[in-house]
Amino acid sequence: MAEFTEVAERVWVARYEWADANVTAVGSERGVLVVDTHASTAAGRTVVSDLRRLGMGDPVAVVNTHSHWDHVLGNAALREACPGIPIHAHEQAAATLAQHGDRTRAGWLEDPDDEHADEIAATEVVVPDRVFSSAVVLDLGDRLVELVHPGRGHTDGDLVVRVPDADVVLAGDLVEESAHPWIGPDSWPMEWPLTLDIVLGLLTASSRIVPGHGVVVDRDFVEQQRNELGIIAETVRHLASSGVPAAEAAATGEWPWDAADPRIAHAVARGYQHLPRSQKRLPLV
Repeated sequence: MAEFTEVAERVWVARYEWADANVTAVGSERGVLVVDTHASTAAGRTVVSDLRRLGMGDPVAVVNTHSHWDHVLGNAALREACPGIPIHAHEQAAATLAQHGDRTRAGWLEDPDDEHADEIAATEVVVPDRVFSSAVVLDLGDRLVELVHPGRGHTDGDLVVRVPDADVVLAGDLVEESAHPWIGPDSWPMEWPLTLDIVLGLLTASSRIVPGHGVVVDRDFVEQQRNELGIIAETVRHLASSGVPAAEAAATGEWPWDAADPRIAHAVARGYQHLPRSQKRLPLV
């Protein structure tokens, strides 16, 4: 159970202990738009219960900010509570979840001693049924909400949710507050800084930004995180163009974060993979 706290006009955020995941509710005359659904059907049912205690109307639509388990595996609970509710996502996020969702569940089930294994086993993977490629506007009656795919970053299917009348942007895991943003084996570290440049273009000086994990932040925070990711991308590019082997790059580079952080290793591996061949040089022997 978590309390939904109003962070802007009719925009509430609940922060759940498991995975430190944020779920956001956007109120309207038609009901509530739910952004991300937590990490299992059981966890999603808790979200539904918490929304009912909020008392701002029934869920009328769901948005998944990307395809990762801690943001989408509660989808079935929203469909259970509100049959036929539309679930929106970027087309690539939906395709990834359709292809790899069961594998995500299987990974949890490999450790039967995990405290969440049983609820993951009981979770049905529900793939979003309303997809888009670039941008779409959701009409909630008395307010419009924009879904924007600013580019690849945390995944290849990230979206941000902009609530213009409240000057709020829900950034998913393109922005994280409680830890460095997660650069994983499905991230795009060489493109992420440019993607955040697009996000920054959606913000004003007074915008409030809801990250995928952690407390609400401001534009300056997003700029700082973008700059750190930019340093990582440029460091990877410099090391690759200098002929430093990928296996040595994490220990060689000067990074804004601890070089032992697995995010750095993933950034190197993915960066070397994504850089054009013209930007790589084989080391001299």
